[in-house]
Amino acid sequence: MARILITSAIPYINGIKHLGNLVGSQLPADLFARYNRMRGHEVMFICATDEHGTPAELAAAKAGKPVAEYCAEMHETQAAIAEGFRLSFDHFGRSSSDRNHRLTQHFARRLGEAGLISEVTEKQIFSKADNRFLPDRYIEGTCPNCGYDKARGDQCENCTKQLDPTDLINPRSAVSGSTDLEVRETKHLYLRQRALKEKLGEWIDGKTDWPVLTTSIAKKWLNDGEGLQDRGITRDLAWGVPAQFEGAPWAGMEGKVFYVWFDAPIEYIAGTAEWADANGLDDAAWERWWRTDKGAADVTYVQFMGKDNVPFHTLSFPATIIGSGEPWKLVDYIKSFNYLNYDGGQFSTSQGRGVFMDQALSILPADYWRWWLLSHAPENSDSEFTWENFQASVNKDLADVLGNFVSRVTKFCRSKFGEVVPEGGQTGERAAALIAELETRVRAYEGHMEAMEVRKAAGELRAIWVAGNEYLQSAAPWAVFKEDPERAAAMTRLGLNLVRLYAVLSEPFIPDASARMLAAMKTDDRSWPGDIAGALGALAPGHAFETPEVLFRKIADEEREDWQKRFAGVRT
Repeated sequence: MARILITSAIPYINGIKHLGNLVGSQLPADLFARYNRMRGHEVMFICATDEHGTPAELAAAKAGKPVAEYCAEMHETQAAIAEGFRLSFDHFGRSSSDRNHRLTQHFARRLGEAGLISEVTEKQIFSKADNRFLPDRYIEGTCPNCGYDKARGDQCENCTKQLDPTDLINPRSAVSGSTDLEVRETKHLYLRQRALKEKLGEWIDGKTDWPVLTTSIAKKWLNDGEGLQDRGITRDLAWGVPAQFEGAPWAGMEGKVFYVWFDAPIEYIAGTAEWADANGLDDAAWERWWRTDKGAADVTYVQFMGKDNVPFHTLSFPATIIGSGEPWKLVDYIKSFNYLNYDGGQFSTSQGRGVFMDQALSILPADYWRWWLLSHAPENSDSEFTWENFQASVNKDLADVLGNFVSRVTKFCRSKFGEVVPEGGQTGERAAALIAELETRVRAYEGHMEAMEVRKAAGELRAIWVAGNEYLQSAAPWAVFKEDPERAAAMTRLGLNLVRLYAVLSEPFIPDASARMLAAMKTDDRSWPGDIAGALGALAPGHAFETPEVLFRKIADEEREDWQKRFAGVRT
């Protein structure tokens, strides 16, 4: 039994996330967690809400609520939506937790004592109208790279170029809209990433199995242009982890907090500690996942994220871990994703563009969305959500292939043999050919899942469903029944066992449908198939079952057209 630690990039607290956020981190992480649990491995799957920084303050101000109250409410909202999508986190934490405050300050102290944090006097934009320094995301303006007029002071959302607030053309305050800005001096803490460049480079070079997307982004940030830069890790904000604390090896940082990208990844560790606290366990319970001197050396740590998060997880967070000089677990594999675009444009939380997670669940159950998103995951390039493609995939894959198979075999059995697995004789050559094909396909499916090749795994799973349909169609037990009821019964018994097998194999992708199939077969047997012939004998003759209701309904053209109009890309 392996021990696998899985973390998903933690979503910002500033509102409900869209489907692009979901497929870029949380959903494929859940797929991998579910699969490994089903294979008998010990899994720790951690996520949280990212509650500090400018987005939280801006969103709270817009909602007219104190930031702590806003974050608490939005955490509950995001947790409920995650449950709606059946995301199987072992713990869904909060970066504002006491655990994260203490751990963030601990890492900062260790880095400071190691000489890896410097105090830098820099020039920042001050808003006279707001009477405050404006952190990067509090400033909007025109991107000097692509001309996008709503670029933020840290990054242009349109072209993804990293920016400094002073780079923006015609900058304005995101708080008040004022353009009465001036540049003033202020002092901040910087993480001396350049001092760790050689160690980071050696570590990245050793990750030869990482996806090309992950490695290319990491090496570009490490070496291109001026290469790896020291990075400011504090901001002039009231909400966050205080940068001045007891035992800090610096002074004069009162009124400043650690930058969200310093404290947010530390919440992966803190969230695991929160899990231990919530379950009444001691520190050893979480340290065995994170401290290599306390049992974490044999843990395989996998992170899931969108490509925009890769630089922070391949450079900044590892710099924090390595620079601390302590035996913390470093990530073994980073699964990164490109962007999912929306119907000819881009998803955007800040601009309210696209289908959001709560809206999706108000239309159709989670499995419909899980299947489409995972089977179209943007692994090797950006992909695009269109309503036509969504409708076609649901109707063909879920309704016509899997749903149709389950319906045909259970209804036929009920009509001819009753709602019990029939006795019957031998199944014949077709069944032998099916078993041989499934043996090959199931092993291929396992290989894709273990390699985190999401789209290939979905394609293999669909092919496994298709194989059952093709067998049923060619064997035609309804025709055979007229001449040889016993042989028809054997075919039907095989078909019912395929329903159970499909439920087990499909659980990581479509957990609700899987549970319904198992319930219909009246079995709790979720054992992963070893020998396929043996697995197809799990339901013995005489075993009772129920004919389920429609597993997946088709999407009508009228519905699809209505949704296209209702969700035209702007969330009101």
